[in-house]
Amino acid sequence: MLAADSGPAVNWLMDSFGLDLSKVSRLGGHSQPRTHRGGARFPGFTITYALLEKLEQIDADSKGEVAKIVSKANVKKLLKDGSGRVCGCEYVKDGKMVQAHGPVIIATGGFGADFEKDSILMQNRPDLGHLPTTNGEHCTGDGIKMACAIGADTIDMKSVQVHPTGLVHPDEPDAKVKFLAAEALRGVGGILLDANGKRFADELGRRDYVSGEMWKNKGPFRLVLNKKGSDEIAWHCKHYVSRGVMKRFDEGIAGLSKEMGVSPAVLEQTFAEYNKIADTKNCPFGKKFFHNAPFVGNETLHAAVVTPIVHYTMGGLRVNESSQVLNSNGAPISGLYATGEVMGGVHGRNRLGGNSLLDCVVFGRVSGAHCTADVMRLNMTKVRTAAASSRVEMLSRHISPDNKQSSQQ
Repeated sequence: MLAADSGPAVNWLMDSFGLDLSKVSRLGGHSQPRTHRGGARFPGFTITYALLEKLEQIDADSKGEVAKIVSKANVKKLLKDGSGRVCGCEYVKDGKMVQAHGPVIIATGGFGADFEKDSILMQNRPDLGHLPTTNGEHCTGDGIKMACAIGADTIDMKSVQVHPTGLVHPDEPDAKVKFLAAEALRGVGGILLDANGKRFADELGRRDYVSGEMWKNKGPFRLVLNKKGSDEIAWHCKHYVSRGVMKRFDEGIAGLSKEMGVSPAVLEQTFAEYNKIADTKNCPFGKKFFHNAPFVGNETLHAAVVTPIVHYTMGGLRVNESSQVLNSNGAPISGLYATGEVMGGVHGRNRLGGNSLLDCVVFGRVSGAHCTADVMRLNMTKVRTAAASSRVEMLSRHISPDNKQSSQQ
């Protein structure tokens, strides 16, 4: 479902919302360029903002009848009717308990910031508890917990992705929550250097591989882009520089070597070796793609200190191809759907770059379509029930002993 609906999902975003997703990048683990993004900003921001604007417009135009946005609300539990069907949720808003009724789509994200001792992350991967995370403090698996409380099943809960390039802010090196260096930085030709100024891995390898190689080598590690690479992804570099998590070195090797505390000759040798490898395609680490090579030492360089970081939880609620949440017997829980990172079983043990936004869009559309059909079926059932009740009532009046004429008719 993810693969088959990927093309239509991209076309839907471009055609229905006018998004620029014209650039196609090769990310880690990819054999071909296949991840769409625009010419500026982060694709997640671009997509989310466009969808949110449209939703706000629908909310305003329909005065909350078609769609209603409720913010700053804390959902506490899912509601079920007498038949066991999920029929809504209960939440706290302005200190008051409120209920919303209808089928429910859970889109609460993963549990990558759930570091409490009894948390989902610590129960399944306590070995990762010491790492920082790219996830906001809200990513504590609440949707998973609420669904499990009514009998939902989970899958792949030990599959937690460690991303190799969390950005280290020099003023807050121990911050638990860090920015992520987009994988597109390596896609446009960024290279990774260890504390000695040497390459140590295929920068376009899978995320688990690159993180593993970092643990084997000496940090701090730096992600370095040459001028051609940084020009291709200029908005990202400007954003990271403004945030203080990336530095620009107009003097090239001279400035970077001073920052790293290594000899300029070491970086010159590293660049020369990389350029030769890019020409011969004979990399000792197995790298096959050398976008925007060569590295020229006297040109502008961009560099950031990076570290392995908890990024994505492949585990989550077990779903079927219709985005219905399943119980422990593998049967759908009526009225309950899930989309995005809260789902499990979609990405295996190690999600590929680009597939997170993809599954949000693909399964967002899938769950929306099936949930809408669900609502329509419920409404039709209510209409038929009301019509049947009305016919019974009319027939009852016609055959009443007190109304012989009606009964004869």
